[in-house]
Amino acid sequence: MSERRIEITTSRTAEWTCVSRAASSLESDSHYRSDDHIALLLVPTFLRFLLHIPLIRRFYNQVIAPKGIYEYTIARTRYIDAIFKEVLAEKFDQILIFGAGFDTRALRFQTEAGDTKIFELDVPITQKAKRGQYAKRGLSIPANVEFVSIDFDKESLSEKLEEAGFGRDGRSLFVLEGLLMYLQPESVDETFKVIARFAGEGSEVVFDYVRASVLRQEGSCYGERDIVRTVAKAGERWYFGTEEGELEQFLKKYGLRVVEHKDAQELERMYFTDASGEIVGRINGTHCLVRAVKPEREQAAS
Repeated sequence: MSERRIEITTSRTAEWTCVSRAASSLESDSHYRSDDHIALLLVPTFLRFLLHIPLIRRFYNQVIAPKGIYEYTIARTRYIDAIFKEVLAEKFDQILIFGAGFDTRALRFQTEAGDTKIFELDVPITQKAKRGQYAKRGLSIPANVEFVSIDFDKESLSEKLEEAGFGRDGRSLFVLEGLLMYLQPESVDETFKVIARFAGEGSEVVFDYVRASVLRQEGSCYGERDIVRTVAKAGERWYFGTEEGELEQFLKKYGLRVVEHKDAQELERMYFTDASGEIVGRINGTHCLVRAVKPEREQAAS
């Protein structure tokens, strides 16, 4: 079997996400601004200079990026940031970031983290590139952060977590951002089985997924053709999606209950609606965001 692109070079989609977050940190429009100032330090110097130019940011959003993906990345970042800060305030035992890419939350929220242990999982080459950028920019890795290298399709997630010291039955947050769609269905199943085994009562999972109709290329979502074409060109194909109306049953198999389910329209209302109620930015319709919880036994039985 030939090596996949992410096994021989850094994830291009992870790089795109980092660039989008960097650009968003410079926006003056509050609808488009998100707080990832560290992402700006991780992009190349010449690109950092260009991103400071509003015209370049508009060109990136309107011409280079697939329709609505810049807006989606901003909404997703703000949504997961809020959950991340919430669980830190509630003193969760640990946080596990799957396919972390160039995610910077472990640094950005270090003051709030306290004793919460943060684990970052990703393929070795992307993780090496990230740590290299941290070192190059003089960014110290906090003592409570553990990097765990893994190939989700080839290595045992359970064994990796045990080796890294991830505790069973603790109150944990599991973050699967921009990941599930790139995994084979059997790897998704195994990932959620491991979450079910390691998650203590009250643990939460936040993730995004693509609709199964997108994998069939039905073309029913805003911006679908653009993003499918871009992902294919990057050599990072999508394999997993969920059929409409089947998400709750899917999660129930792993002892999880849906708390929130946000599609593009709901995210637009949350983040891109002005004071008069007008939508000021359209979000790519291929993805949805989900927050789920492992209920306490009394709740699960009721």
